[in-house]
Amino acid sequence: MMSAVENPAPARPRLGRPGTAGRRDDTRLALMFILPAAIGLVVFYFWPLVRGIWLSFTSWDILTPARFVGLANYQEMIGDPVFWNAVRVTLIYVVINIGVQTVVALLLAVLMQRLSRSILLRSLVLTPFLVSNVVAALVFLWILDFQLGIGNQFLDWLGVGRVGFFTTEAWVIPTIALVNVWRHMGYTALLLFAGLQAIPSNLYEAARVDGASELRQFFTITVPLLRPILGLVLIISVIGSFQVFDTVAVTTNGGPVDSSRVLQLYIYDNAFGQFNFGYAAALSVALLVILLVVTVLQYRVTRAGQTDLN
Repeated sequence: MMSAVENPAPARPRLGRPGTAGRRDDTRLALMFILPAAIGLVVFYFWPLVRGIWLSFTSWDILTPARFVGLANYQEMIGDPVFWNAVRVTLIYVVINIGVQTVVALLLAVLMQRLSRSILLRSLVLTPFLVSNVVAALVFLWILDFQLGIGNQFLDWLGVGRVGFFTTEAWVIPTIALVNVWRHMGYTALLLFAGLQAIPSNLYEAARVDGASELRQFFTITVPLLRPILGLVLIISVIGSFQVFDTVAVTTNGGPVDSSRVLQLYIYDNAFGQFNFGYAAALSVALLVILLVVTVLQYRVTRAGQTDLN
């Protein structure tokens, strides 16, 4: 009698969780897209930051190897009157630029929201932002030239008299600030305009039914609900304003008598004018610390991470 041979049941394939392979493929694809940006971030931002901090503790003029000097650059910076003057001038510029730019941009955004949402109008408002800082600085340098500028000729024709916009200590920083206000206010206005789109229209309708004026609606609805976007715009604008360089370099190069020598220009002069790269790196670290402190304070004061729409 032949013994029956039992055939073992075929082994079931081990199955992972549904969608695991798809998620792994998506992760690889996402990493492939992120990798070029990550490489650029490390090469052009993270590594220069680390090297700049290291150089701030050295004495280096490119021609000779960097020599470690500890805190000597920072001690020199604390006693440097030109540095403190550059900080003061930069702060004056930031206050004028941010104050005027924010007010004008907010008014433009509200006008675009209430009066017209034309794409053509938004394009015209954004036009100055498409002009480079160097070109804008050159154009206003010619317009406001004391002898030949059409702006001063117009003031002379009105009987006001010519004004040394770029040659007078009292006028130079406000003039540079307003030049950059003209260039950036359209971009800032469009950012605020985008924030206005998130405010429900029924809030304005209810306010109008209650008899609220346009001015009251602006201060009780628009400004409070626009606060997160406004806080973000302020942070971006302040960081950019502290790094002003090209407009000053083209128009005044720090003059007259250091009245427009902003911090970025002083860093550039030390690095590429005097080849004192160690001290310039220390100045850059000081600027980084200032920006970090200002950004954290702005974020907390404006409560940019919170919204009243919920």
